[in-house]
Amino acid sequence: MADSSEFKGIRAILWPIHKEELKKFLPMALMMFSILFNYSLLRISKDSLVVTAAGAEVISALKLWAVLPSAMIFMVVYAKLANILSKPKLFYSIALFFLAFFGVFGFILYPLGDTLYINVTSWIEAAPSFKWIFMMISIWPRSLFYIMSELWGSVMLSLMFWQFANQITPVLQAKRFYAMFGFVGNTGLILSGGISKWVKNMDPVTANYVVIVAIIAFGALAMFLYSWMQKNVLTDPKCYNPEEIQTKKKKAKLSLGESFKYIFTSKYIMFIALLVICYGISINLVEGVWKDQLKQLCPDEGSYRSFMGGLQIWTAVGTILFMIVGTNIVRIFGWFTGAMATPLMVLVTGALFFLLITYRDSSEAMVIGMGFSSALELIAYMGLLQNVLAKATKYSLFDSTKEMSYIPLDEELKMKGKAAVDVVGGRLGKSGGAAVQALLLMIPGTTLTSLVPVMSVVFVVIVLVWISAVVGLNKEFSAKTNNIANK
Repeated sequence: MADSSEFKGIRAILWPIHKEELKKFLPMALMMFSILFNYSLLRISKDSLVVTAAGAEVISALKLWAVLPSAMIFMVVYAKLANILSKPKLFYSIALFFLAFFGVFGFILYPLGDTLYINVTSWIEAAPSFKWIFMMISIWPRSLFYIMSELWGSVMLSLMFWQFANQITPVLQAKRFYAMFGFVGNTGLILSGGISKWVKNMDPVTANYVVIVAIIAFGALAMFLYSWMQKNVLTDPKCYNPEEIQTKKKKAKLSLGESFKYIFTSKYIMFIALLVICYGISINLVEGVWKDQLKQLCPDEGSYRSFMGGLQIWTAVGTILFMIVGTNIVRIFGWFTGAMATPLMVLVTGALFFLLITYRDSSEAMVIGMGFSSALELIAYMGLLQNVLAKATKYSLFDSTKEMSYIPLDEELKMKGKAAVDVVGGRLGKSGGAAVQALLLMIPGTTLTSLVPVMSVVFVVIVLVWISAVVGLNKEFSAKTNNIANK
């Protein structure tokens, strides 16, 4: 297998792909484009639908009491299906399930609007500490959409796409391919952001139809590309040689209980889980406060969707730029440097955001003097900047280095270990941050803004744990890859 040392100058930076590899690389990159397009459009839509209907505080309740249990249920179902279905049938079944739900929501549930909502006023009066849980139940169609949108990213991108990529890509090729997948795939964020801005002035139902049709179309494209690769790439020895994917002898399939025991007794997998969990908690602690501030700046669904569309466009631009740098960071400086970039970026930008919130009142006059209409506007744009930079490093470096770390593992850990980490671990991360917020919001009189001092301390501690996990995983990854190289 050729490596990146064969490429020189600008080619090594911008396009370290051999001509004969395009048959494999391009459909994979386009598949990631389609999945990321949907991920981005769903991310914009779920937030605009929920926040404008019930407030940013309801997101914490959703992530903790709805998304996390749903992810765990999915993990159980997935582990069962993985023992029954072939990998292609498993991919098609899961993708069709998501697309069917989005179709039902877009063309049946959403147009019915408020007629489906539940009046929970008396519930809130009787138990005000559970207000946000009741609000989540009140807008149940939008809550279901939020849950499924959250799971799409974890399941279709983190699990199904990257599992397939790890199955067919050896380590040397992955060092060149993985960041470049993101380089191509993240242009989907630009398209989804543009669509969100385009539908801003449409009536809500029409805008929803446009969004749902786009989601179904790109989901179908991802399935077509997967099918094409099964028939034309995995059957071509020039594109796929199973002997190059160095793994231990495949083990017999285990029961669900044995699988969990096998996964959670692996120090290696637990380090990967810590990376995912710490990322989820840290980014969620910042986003919860930011979305509360943004709701004050953009109170209606159209303006909120448009602002979030701008976020996706800038995230894509930032990610593509970071992809160019990221490819070469991993190639030149190695896995550890690439893996450490994201926690450091999150730490610096998150700390600056929390400082702005803390000194909001005292800096109002200075902020207006800088050309902003208010400190609120500066905070909203600082939150946007934090989100862009954090996610740009996440998509360009965190994802690629995390996925590379699975490659030296045996088939059991690759499939079921990855499912546990990416689906349940990812949800635990986001729900961990949501739990901090949700539990504190149960105290009468608290708001997300008033919780900033507590959340900023938790934020710093979590990122330091994340950095420690990177150090530990680097030792394990280096040992396994060296063992493979010496065989």
